[in-house]
Amino acid sequence: MKIAFFSDCYLDLTGGIVSSINAQKAELEHLGHTVYVFSTGYPKSDAELKKLAKQKIFQVPSCRLCFRGATPVSRRPKIIEKWLKNNHPEIKDFDVFYVHYESGCSIAGLRLGKKLGIPTVQVMHGREDMGEANIIPFGFRTSVAALLNWFHSWYLPHPVRIRHDSYLANTIAKAKMWTMMVNHANYADLVLTPSEHFRKKLIHYGVKKDIEVLPNGFTDKHFPVDPAVKTLNNGDMLKIIWHSRVSGEKRIMPFLRALKMVNGKYRLDVYGNGGDLLKAKQFAKVNRLNIKFYGDKPFDEVQKAISKAHLDVLVSYNFDTFGMTLIEAEAHGVPVFFCDPDMQEIVPKGSYVLSISENTEDMAKALNDLLAHPARIQQMSEVMLKNREQILISNRIKKLLEIFDKIRS
Repeated sequence: MKIAFFSDCYLDLTGGIVSSINAQKAELEHLGHTVYVFSTGYPKSDAELKKLAKQKIFQVPSCRLCFRGATPVSRRPKIIEKWLKNNHPEIKDFDVFYVHYESGCSIAGLRLGKKLGIPTVQVMHGREDMGEANIIPFGFRTSVAALLNWFHSWYLPHPVRIRHDSYLANTIAKAKMWTMMVNHANYADLVLTPSEHFRKKLIHYGVKKDIEVLPNGFTDKHFPVDPAVKTLNNGDMLKIIWHSRVSGEKRIMPFLRALKMVNGKYRLDVYGNGGDLLKAKQFAKVNRLNIKFYGDKPFDEVQKAISKAHLDVLVSYNFDTFGMTLIEAEAHGVPVFFCDPDMQEIVPKGSYVLSISENTEDMAKALNDLLAHPARIQQMSEVMLKNREQILISNRIKKLLEIFDKIRS
């Protein structure tokens, strides 16, 4: 089978979408399928582009006025479509267009699939309503959401209009982002989500196409061999790891404020970068928290650090639809800590600590309770290890191939 991935979040970035694409691409190729990835990216030399092309990864026309720390921005979808036809005439012979975002490159993939009669599968990875609310300053959110919505409607029809409500679209800006997400999904032939809770939300707001749930998976190649059960004794230091973005939507600052109220020995290792990194470092220094910041590190180094931890954390709230952080912890048998009840779907029951709310005080209370009952670490670790085989990408990919066969028939 010939499969073309389209994503505005891949090249020059890290995160859940990148990890998901890498794992699926590797497994599909291992099974003998031809896989191309088309993505936006920062400006590159001819040598860099040729190196990527050998891996069948191709950078579509992207805006040159980019800077590090920002997501690369594609040129207009019509420019990308023209570039694809001129530079990749073989694109017309592909079996499936597999789309992973909702911006320019992804829009081009959906439009071109429709024109060429190639089935399209759209993966709805994330809550763009919450992303916009956390990244854009307060006074600009409505105008930015309106502009994004307007741009999107130039290229894909918007028959569905989401109104301001008391559920998830509780601001005008969020309603506009939901409008964009729903209409984008409805343009595809089939929709995938990584979790059942997100599937229900998309249906609630008007996605009419079939929606399949396909959880993200961990690469077989990097799957830890016989990881040890994690244990913690009374008086031992609780080793905590953070390996998500260091940003507002991931709520690093509320978690650091919770650590300030922890009554016991702990150490937090923070891997990753983001808009709140400097603020987090300053807060940790001023409050003398036992934290070390490592920044972005290679995948293998992060995985090694996870294996040495007692507890992995993901404290976003009403934002993540899956959380790759959680299954990376599961692969190593490391218990997880979160405060969003939706995340209970992602890892096995009995393998996690769930704060009763997203409040700083409640997170601190849950951590203090864990330190007071350290035997729970071993109990949760054993549950993780017992269930971890199910997260292998080789197991997840079987359903994906069934979905591809379904829309091609």
